[in-house]
Amino acid sequence: MVLLTISASVPGLKPHCKQSDSNCLVTKGQSGVFFLSIYIIALGTGGIKPCVSSFGADQFDETDDVEKKKKSSFFNWFYFSINIGALVASSVLVWVQQNVGWEFGFGIPTVAMGIAVCSFFSGTRLYRHQKPGGSPLTRIAQVLVASFRKWNISVPHDKSGLYEFQDKESVIEGSRKLQHTDGFLFLDKAAVETVNDKSAVGSNNLWRLCTVTQVEELKAVIRILPIWASGIIFATVYSQMTTLFVEQGDTMDARIGPNFEIPAASLSIFDTLSVIFWVPVYDRLIVPLARKYTGHQRGFTQLQRMGIGLVISILSMVVAAIVEIKRLDMVKEHNYYERLHIPMSIFWQIPQYFLVGAAEIFTFIGQLEFFYDQAPDAMRSLMSAVSLTTVALGNYLSTLLVTIVTDITTRNGKTGWIPNNLNYGHIDYFFWLLAILSGLNFLVYLLISRWYTYKRATGVFHVSK
Repeated sequence: MVLLTISASVPGLKPHCKQSDSNCLVTKGQSGVFFLSIYIIALGTGGIKPCVSSFGADQFDETDDVEKKKKSSFFNWFYFSINIGALVASSVLVWVQQNVGWEFGFGIPTVAMGIAVCSFFSGTRLYRHQKPGGSPLTRIAQVLVASFRKWNISVPHDKSGLYEFQDKESVIEGSRKLQHTDGFLFLDKAAVETVNDKSAVGSNNLWRLCTVTQVEELKAVIRILPIWASGIIFATVYSQMTTLFVEQGDTMDARIGPNFEIPAASLSIFDTLSVIFWVPVYDRLIVPLARKYTGHQRGFTQLQRMGIGLVISILSMVVAAIVEIKRLDMVKEHNYYERLHIPMSIFWQIPQYFLVGAAEIFTFIGQLEFFYDQAPDAMRSLMSAVSLTTVALGNYLSTLLVTIVTDITTRNGKTGWIPNNLNYGHIDYFFWLLAILSGLNFLVYLLISRWYTYKRATGVFHVSK
């Protein structure tokens, strides 16, 4: 952020722009500094995002019922705080950048980030620290190698005969032991002891013999992956807020009064407001009410919570399609095909944004909690990082769908579903397509949820202060 602020402040690093000319003269050095700062921010974000939620949740003692209950609320309010920041960024900072200057627009978040870093380090002595368990990828590779080395070894019917560290604590630092679960029995071969498992110095060869906990770590990851995959379609729906929702809004009446127009892209602020509205409603009203009927401490199980979000995302696409049908009917009735903006208020889009925000509360926050809770203790940051890849893959899938749909629907000289002039198109068909894909995704998700086996940890989860 410091480098980005400098690139917008130092005269030699700022592009030379004339007030009467929208095109700016940019040198290679200026572009290099700008993109370097952007890439550094991306790198830092990749380090912060998967770790900060896991680190925050680690501060709650799982053996204390009161703290365990508060940990569930932590994920809600963590996501709430993110959206408060997004609200400020999309409103106040945008105004500052456009009306005051980019140096202030970047400088303010730079100062805020500096304050955040100082605040974070000031609490160092108060934090609970989980002991690092080593490379999770190495442990996964050891289980796979050991299993394939023993492909011809039979797994005993009595699973208590499988190899496990005899102490109460796991051999993996900062991790509890995991009980054996049925399924993926081939991997159990890695925990079958044989005479060839000793190394030359007499200790166990970790690439030939693994503990039950290590095997169950890999099983837990494999079981999580289908749940992870179901989030890609949801992320595709979510990505429409920055793509087709904006294009749809650009064709509508964005005026507020006689002298002000709201940019179509700014309407995503209603998604942020939706999240800010639904987090306290969910945490303070829905969860206590659901708890009375389900008897579950969290109100809903994590899988149920994510499933509800998937259903709401389907509704958001249905509403978006209905709004588009209404818009096209107006175009057809009044012959508005060549008009840039038809006399239909852009605020008709608010319900679809609001529904996407509500879906986030259930699915995205549910994913945060699920991937933290169901990941092996020493793999929580890794699995949190994996969960975030659904957003990127959802954007890629959205682009792929648009490319395929455009290629198919424009054959033989047809206009297609998504032409440059949407008044001649049918993006409502694309919204229906996403609704159908989301419905199929939800049905698959139901099957996955019924098949899913929750991890079973034993022992005490140790953290240091």
